[in-house]
Amino acid sequence: MDKRREWREQEQKLVERWNAATERYREAQAEVTRQRLPLGEGAPTQECVRIEEAARVELEAMRRQVARIKVEFSTGKRY
Repeated sequence: MDKRREWREQEQKLVERWNAATERYREAQAEVTRQRLPLGEGAPTQECVRIEEAARVELEAMRRQVARIKVEFSTGKRY
């Protein structure tokens, strides 16, 4: 029973981190898009591109963690 509570807490934290990561990525993409618009500077700044890339890498790491938990669940190692 205690193990299930621990798993649920892990999953809840993962969901919270996933939501935060997707929001950061969405905001970074919006900023890059805004800077590429004709009324903007024409090209996004290096800092903006770096932030978008970091957010994308973080999101990919989160996807791998979600996939790992799904595999554990489907193989019977969780619950």
